[in-house]
Amino acid sequence: MSKTPNSLKQLALQKFKKNFWGVFSFYFIVLVGLVSIFAYVFAPDNSQYANQMHLSIHSQSPGFKIKMLTIPSLVKNEQTVLDKLFFGIKNTDTEVPISDYTIKNNYLNYTEYATDGLKGVEKSLNLSKFSSTQVKDFIQEKTFVFGTDKYGRDLLSRVLVGARISFFIGFVAVFISLVIGILMGSLAGYFGGKVDALIMWIINVTWSIPTLLLVIAITLALGKGFWQVFIAVGLTMWVEVARVVRGQIISTKEMQYVTAARALGYNDFRIITKHILPNIMAPVIVISAANFAAAILIESGLSFLGIGAQPPMASWGAMIKDHYNYIILGKPYLAIIPGFCIMSLVMAFMLIGNALRDALDVKS
Repeated sequence: MSKTPNSLKQLALQKFKKNFWGVFSFYFIVLVGLVSIFAYVFAPDNSQYANQMHLSIHSQSPGFKIKMLTIPSLVKNEQTVLDKLFFGIKNTDTEVPISDYTIKNNYLNYTEYATDGLKGVEKSLNLSKFSSTQVKDFIQEKTFVFGTDKYGRDLLSRVLVGARISFFIGFVAVFISLVIGILMGSLAGYFGGKVDALIMWIINVTWSIPTLLLVIAITLALGKGFWQVFIAVGLTMWVEVARVVRGQIISTKEMQYVTAARALGYNDFRIITKHILPNIMAPVIVISAANFAAAILIESGLSFLGIGAQPPMASWGAMIKDHYNYIILGKPYLAIIPGFCIMSLVMAFMLIGNALRDALDVKS
């Protein structure tokens, strides 16, 4: 005889599993998360920030192939394995796109690649200076699956590495907003009176300032950079969380289980954290999913304006900024690919938010 689950968590999980788009979005977000963490493992260009430039092959179409000559550097790379894994390789080798080459008397004679049917510069390389004289150790055919950007960087690698900023800003911003929002909303809703009036005044003032302008002001105050954007976005998203938590606590604090907790002599901190908050987290979880999507869009907008993640750091918003004019120059994919990435990740968070809303709705 099968056992019927009777807890609200089990019922909500069953309802969530029945939502195809919610489950699909969950696995898509997990996939993007894994790609973000191990971006340099999957990226063809695993140099730091995927910033290996080849100006001679800039703005090439997807699927472009070229012979790449790698001239080893005599400088020793002293990075740890973990540093290479999570932050990329400090590439000291020189990469040169070539169109033709010959070998004679331990000398590699090659012709640098040139566009528009022009003939590149002919140069020679003495192979005897290196430990290996095998051609395969110096020349390999390289394929750019998504093509190259206007600086000749591998677009696929930049997209993979850029996913890290767009993905993790959601987590950091939502974490900051939850910490501040739950704290402020709990104090306002539980104690009421002057505490509620003061916190609501702060909420209303913050709410009246346009989010993007507030983020720009905080970013300029903290300085341009990676973590500054994370903090700035998080400090502007706590208001919605605080309002939801305040409203939920006001409607919950007079219920019988809260009154019983007070009668047993529990302090206010325990009543809020152990009895009230666990029972009002459903709408907070839903609004957090929406805040994930909002944080990604805000970061992309800031990067597009030039005050988000700074070069050479890869960011989807910065990639659109660099290439939006290519839409009318016959190479729209340079802006469309990162734009599609932003759209798909934001849509995934919105769909999972809708699925969580339906699963956590006690009335359905």
